[in-house]
Amino acid sequence: MTAKALEDVTILDFSHLLQGPFATQLLADMGANVIKVEPPGRGDLFRTLTFNNRWVGGSESPNFLAWNRNKRSLAVDLKAPAAKTIVYRIGARADVVVQNFRPGVLAKLGFGYEDFRKINPRIIYCSGSGYGESGPYVSRPGQDMLIQGLTGVAAATGRGDGPPVPVGAGFSDQVGAMNMVYGILSALYWRERSGQGQEIRVDLLSGMLAHQSQEMLMAMNFQQDFQRPSSGIGHPGMDAPFGVYPTTDGWVTIAMSPYKRLVSVLGDESLLAYDHPKDLFEKRDEIWEKLAQLTETWTTADLMKAMLAVDIWCGEVKTHLEAEVDPQVQHMGIISSYEHPVAGRVKVVAPAVKMSVTPAEIRRPAPLIGQHSREILEEFGFCASEVEEFMASGATA
Repeated sequence: MTAKALEDVTILDFSHLLQGPFATQLLADMGANVIKVEPPGRGDLFRTLTFNNRWVGGSESPNFLAWNRNKRSLAVDLKAPAAKTIVYRIGARADVVVQNFRPGVLAKLGFGYEDFRKINPRIIYCSGSGYGESGPYVSRPGQDMLIQGLTGVAAATGRGDGPPVPVGAGFSDQVGAMNMVYGILSALYWRERSGQGQEIRVDLLSGMLAHQSQEMLMAMNFQQDFQRPSSGIGHPGMDAPFGVYPTTDGWVTIAMSPYKRLVSVLGDESLLAYDHPKDLFEKRDEIWEKLAQLTETWTTADLMKAMLAVDIWCGEVKTHLEAEVDPQVQHMGIISSYEHPVAGRVKVVAPAVKMSVTPAEIRRPAPLIGQHSREILEEFGFCASEVEEFMASGATA
């Protein structure tokens, strides 16, 4: 057995679906002791979801298997009277807590950051959400494809003569997972130096905009959106109604939502004839055409209002420039800027990971070539004459 970088790190993992589990799996792969807390009986929601109605070994979800290796599962009903006794004892010795419930849900049950900090001041508590902890979208479901629609990814992808196209993978969730890992590792390092734990907040909206920094910077600074090419991609594994749908004035995304509930909103019960797992996958193109004929009779605002009222997972499709002025983006302060010595004021996407003790900040603009060569060399102990010699020889500039 070889030593593992994180073998002395214990993680109490309340996360589910993709973002949180992928993050904790990455840490588990490095040796962390990940204790996955799941509801008894049903477990992580990803245990019941699959692609193409296929199950590994006849019963196991490939979706769940993909993001949960190197973990041990602890089944706990978090609403049970004894839950705090169990979880708090583990929490008192844990290094990290990870969760991606909707904002406020876990805290109401007594498992928020402040609850853990009381029993373990060194705890690092990382929360993942769709849109942050407050703001106009805080109660919306934060699902991968919905975020792709809101942040310009879908609008910039697909055929130029066709609809916006989501990326054929859980891109937003995977970016969010990477941001969680980045924040957790930074906090662990800070704790080694300071002895202090802290709270970390990661949201998919900030993450997707930050990871499109070059596209956002281009669009915002030249005030011109990208034009989609004549080719496009899609996700090969999902069934209806998952997809992008036209409205009278734009497009909406609809994620994993109860088919019957969507049909009731759109008002055509004849479509219930397709409500079978096999048909929803094998006839998904036919179903999409029929649903699209109905959605395109609605305005985006009216359809969004009707679907959100019955908790259908949906979102508007926005371009990068529309994303810049989105009310949730503005509320979260996701867009920032800096002064560049040549380019002047440059709009940028702010760091996506929020840390309560060691917050990220934009301290410098992008450098010019060799702008800091001298100070870096001197910082590492080279005297002025050595620096001059390096520069004269062309070794540095």
